[in-house]
Amino acid sequence: MPLTLEQYATYLDTRGLPWPAPPDVQPANAKPHLRTMRGVKAVVWNVYGTLLAIPLGELVFEHPQKLVMDVALDKTIDEFKMWGSMSRKPGRPSEYMKHLYDQELLLNKAATGGERFPEVLAERIWEGLIKKLFQKEYQFDAGFFGSLNEFSKKVAYFFHASLQGVAAEPNAATAMQLVADVGLQQGLLADGQCFTEVQLARSLKAQDSTLNLDAILPPKLRILSCEVRARKPSETIMRQAQLALAERGIRPEETLHVGSRIARDVIPARKIGFRTALYAGDRASLDATAEALKDPAQRPDALLIDLADVTKLLI
Repeated sequence: MPLTLEQYATYLDTRGLPWPAPPDVQPANAKPHLRTMRGVKAVVWNVYGTLLAIPLGELVFEHPQKLVMDVALDKTIDEFKMWGSMSRKPGRPSEYMKHLYDQELLLNKAATGGERFPEVLAERIWEGLIKKLFQKEYQFDAGFFGSLNEFSKKVAYFFHASLQGVAAEPNAATAMQLVADVGLQQGLLADGQCFTEVQLARSLKAQDSTLNLDAILPPKLRILSCEVRARKPSETIMRQAQLALAERGIRPEETLHVGSRIARDVIPARKIGFRTALYAGDRASLDATAEALKDPAQRPDALLIDLADVTKLLI
């Protein structure tokens, strides 16, 4: 039976492969503002830059450093034995693959479906690339990897793991357990890909092996941009979260959204009536100006330096 994506990630652990290190988290120069909020019944979290530390503060499809991008592409080509079905043009394999990758990325960005803030699906990019390789007799082990779609997800996971190292933000697991202990619902409201939940579960488990993420994070409250094909600050993804919470009897004013960006987390959450907390414990992901923090139309209800302080906001 083919491996699931989570099983594949565990299998890679046994290989001793080198991976880029997650960033050293550096708090921003900010003071916490822990305003208590009555009536909150659910906390919905942003992922990259809030629960997960990641270089550049967010998941990217193209790394600004050419060397990092080339290494990730070369590793992916070698891992999945793609070179034999690639054009033998002069230069490194990564150079030709980058050309193909850029073409697929542009094609996927163009397929907006009318959404103002469309999300690109990582597995679709690699599926398109693999289909090109099929023209030159490329093959993969379907018994191990699964269907083309499942294989593409595993390639996407491997490539992005080679591009950016991730780890749980300080006290992320503690914060989620504390929220669970006081009896509140929890969910995700974030830009993410097919592998995001795997990265999150593995990173939180590494921080706290006793954390049972499936018990405290219901699947129906995990709202990711890859599933709704819209990324923040799209109203589409925010409304999807609102609907999922409403099915559990939770109103917008009873929901606290924790994120690290004013424009992409706080403002769209405020528009649909969510309470908001800005996480300023990671300088790489924090996107907030002093002017925005003073503006009543933009500023969050609370500002966190330590995720574990989230329970101090709740009554």
